[in-house]
Amino acid sequence: MNLKIGIVGLPNVGKSTLFNALTNAGALAANYPFATIEPNIGIVPVPDERLDKLAEMYETEKKVPATVEFVDIAGLVAGASKGEGLGNKFLAHIRECQAICHVVRAFLNDDIVRADQEVETDILKQAKDDIDIINLELQLADDETKEKIAAKRKKDPADENIPFLTDKPVIYMFNVDENGLVDEELKTKLKALVEPAEAIFVNAKLEEEMSDMNRTERKEFLESYGVKDDALGELIKAAYSTLGLQSFLTAGKKEVRAWTIKKGATAPEAAGTIHTDFERGFIAAEVMKYDDLVELGSEQNVKSAGKLATVGKTYIMEEGDIVEFKFNVSK
Repeated sequence: MNLKIGIVGLPNVGKSTLFNALTNAGALAANYPFATIEPNIGIVPVPDERLDKLAEMYETEKKVPATVEFVDIAGLVAGASKGEGLGNKFLAHIRECQAICHVVRAFLNDDIVRADQEVETDILKQAKDDIDIINLELQLADDETKEKIAAKRKKDPADENIPFLTDKPVIYMFNVDENGLVDEELKTKLKALVEPAEAIFVNAKLEEEMSDMNRTERKEFLESYGVKDDALGELIKAAYSTLGLQSFLTAGKKEVRAWTIKKGATAPEAAGTIHTDFERGFIAAEVMKYDDLVELGSEQNVKSAGKLATVGKTYIMEEGDIVEFKFNVSK
């Protein structure tokens, strides 16, 4: 399945800077509203160190990670539902996304221009105000959509169902300063503002500085600030948790690959993410656990240890399953 996340936030909260850091796509970042005129899109590999190990074991150089698509959504400001900023141009782009990442600035800076010109004195109040503005605009947009649907259904009762913006799961990405990264009291209070939604904490400036670093260098750099993972890693973990997703793996001489599926997916449903014919003609699947393969050293050793299982249509996939599907599609 394709994972698509829309990134929203008021002007000057660090949204485009974080999008650049997430995707290295070079979106324009500037300290004034509407720097992002059209949605910027970046498709990013999901970090998965298991693929490196599998590529080594299967002696293949081809590694195909799962991917996530980020959409930097423009024009969402106070009054957007009534035509302010870029008006409702953002709506279609959010509707196409499975989740919303709401970037919220959570530090004070007199040099940053707020859209409402308000002078900032309290981080929590500022964050709450910004969150409320975005939520209100999404709600107002939904209210307008509901009115349009009701009018259409008077003429056509079979009118299609429209996904409402306020029904989409939200992950809150708080853009904190360097002190905020390690301020557990502040982070606890910010989490409380958005519970039960997931909240993650990043520093846009540090993320920007790491844009040319590899994964190992990023982790080492962040460790010096007491942080375990970068914005990409934190956001993907939060997205998988929020949306109830997991990964399974396929491995062989040709390639090693990660695939994204819903938790609770059956083996045939997982096969269908590779190709619809695999699901339609599913016969069985051979499954082993990634940890067993790494511990025992080879597929043959896994089989000899009785840890290679042949499963049928009712098997529920688990995180880290390595699978080979058996199928037959009649012409």
